Amino acid sequence: MCLFSLSATFVQLRCSSLSSSFSLPPLPHINYNNYTAVPFIFAATENNRANLSLVVSAYSKSKDVWRRTSSPPHETTPYRERRQSAYLDHSVDMDELLSSIWQTQNEQELFAVLSPYKGRQLSIKFMVLLLSREPDWQRSLAILDWINEQALYTPSVFAYNVAIRNVLRAKQWEVAHGLFDEMRQRALAPDRYTYSTLITYFGKEGMFDAALSWLQQMEQDRVSGDLVLYSNLIELSRKLCDYSKAISIFSRLKSSGITPDLVAYNSMINVFGKAKLFREARLLLTEMRAAGVLPDTISYSTLLTMYVENQKFVEALSLFSEMNEVKCPLDLTTCNIMIDVYGLLDMAKEADRLFWSMRKMGIEPNVVSYNTLIRVYGEAELFGEAIHLFRLMQRKDIEQNVVTYNTMIKIYGKTLEHEKATNLVQEMQKRGIDPNAITYSTIISIWGKAGKLNRAAMLFQKLRSSGVEIDQVLYQTMIVAYERAGLVGHAKRLLLELKRPDNIPRETAITILAGAGRLEEATWVFRQASNAREIKDISVFSCMIELFSKNKKYANLTEVFEKMREAGYFPDSNVIALVLNAYGKLRDFEKADALYKEMQEEGCVFSDEVHFQMLSLYGARKDLKMVEELFERLDSDPNINKKELHLVVASIYERANRLNDASRIMNRMNERGILKSRIP
Repeated sequence: MCLFSLSATFVQLRCSSLSSSFSLPPLPHINYNNYTAVPFIFAATENNRANLSLVVSAYSKSKDVWRRTSSPPHETTPYRERRQSAYLDHSVDMDELLSSIWQTQNEQELFAVLSPYKGRQLSIKFMVLLLSREPDWQRSLAILDWINEQALYTPSVFAYNVAIRNVLRAKQWEVAHGLFDEMRQRALAPDRYTYSTLITYFGKEGMFDAALSWLQQMEQDRVSGDLVLYSNLIELSRKLCDYSKAISIFSRLKSSGITPDLVAYNSMINVFGKAKLFREARLLLTEMRAAGVLPDTISYSTLLTMYVENQKFVEALSLFSEMNEVKCPLDLTTCNIMIDVYGLLDMAKEADRLFWSMRKMGIEPNVVSYNTLIRVYGEAELFGEAIHLFRLMQRKDIEQNVVTYNTMIKIYGKTLEHEKATNLVQEMQKRGIDPNAITYSTIISIWGKAGKLNRAAMLFQKLRSSGVEIDQVLYQTMIVAYERAGLVGHAKRLLLELKRPDNIPRETAITILAGAGRLEEATWVFRQASNAREIKDISVFSCMIELFSKNKKYANLTEVFEKMREAGYFPDSNVIALVLNAYGKLRDFEKADALYKEMQEEGCVFSDEVHFQMLSLYGARKDLKMVEELFERLDSDPNINKKELHLVVASIYERANRLNDASRIMNRMNERGILKSRIP
């Protein structure tokens, strides 16, 4: 049975546009003369599409419902043999035919329009092109039915690919599943385009588990994926902050024999950095050169950003030196990052020198460059230079934004000039620059330090009543201001309010409470949000796991972890380490072992701490055979810190009173000269 939406306009409104950053497998060009095949894709369900009842929209309730009354595929009349005579493709105006199809109101009318060609006077490639130009997913199904059951063409995988694409565009997931099943029943083998389209559409709608299941089905069918498909999945995982999944997919990409390109490598540098696997991120630069893919400016600037975000400033400085040694050209982003790094390393002169040399390199500083140098001057207590640069921007009509003003307000706060800071807020408003939560939290903090608590409290209450978004920084600033003034009761009331947040999302409330170490309140809000299925951010699960770990609430920690996995998220290396530790404390060694092996099978990359944690758990279980097996495997891994590995294993044997084995490990270190090496 199939029903039609009676308006192409209505269907277009229902179809979501594809994100520019998420690419679909391209459709080969179709031409009347060469009839290149059109590939595209769909997904499987238990029921055949013939048995699906599709609800017609309210928009078309007054129109007749188009119903499919034909029998299932396996009961249809045998397909006729291919005609040997010339097709009429060139004598049929496709635009006119489509226009007539768009005027039809039901399946019978559509079949009547196509009836002159029931003898298959048109080639299947013509019909596939016609199908690809039909915007209405329900008419697409009717055309497909006509092709298969009225004209009795030999079933075409290309026709199904196009029909699947059309229904996926309209987000008809069950219909897509049904079409996939129907392909199987008609003895059609889904191809790369089928799977790629299914994976891409399901993935970009956030149904990532479904997308991965299609990937697994594709691999089981021995249909090879391509670089575009894997890159799409990696990018999607990255946007969802599910870095372990991205790493797993990257491992699959390489194991399938596909060489990543520069874009894929750069994405993975970002992923490894976000997953705090900095060694692996740095090693990717070496791997890229070995694969003949030279790291570019984006490769270096991406890793530099990861280092800075995680306060690894010395490593950033080392990487910048390497970048200069290999003569990789600098760009605006790299310069801005390094101005920041120099400032954070108290190297204000170097930051100043780099900023004023940018134009000589042909790089025009932007507002970020100016803002960063102003902050560097402020941190170095070069207040005169900061104010001069701030006013220089205004004299030269260089754009200033809310960050510029926030930076200067903070500098005035350092000099305890709270009135000048307040005047800057008024100045930015006059210039049409709206203060944000950081502006207000900075002013509240300055007033609190200056003993103007009443002004700070009045501003906070005014913001709450005005509908301004109260983020976690603003909340925590006010809590600190109350505590600093000795008004502990006021601070506690703000924390209690977060148990029943009305003006901020529950996810934000959980993050604030967990960050403040409020175990009971954070747990209460988390359970409420979890039961309501409101938690969509993986970082909320992570912060709760860290909170429970700090408070030694290991049963609660594993409960949150299970909810995280139920939500389809992959844990990162830090979370895995905490969960393994929790399982160890609970003496649940089997679950720890299962998690460790499962994540390895999924292609997750662990930090050394995770491997050492698992070794310790095997030791606590007195499973010294597994200790030895894992030790030998890790010892052969060039990326593992050998000194720490040997020390960990030696201590395990020592605690188990296996002194001979402990001595053997230490002697092995001496023989290899490992004992003298430094731990990086």
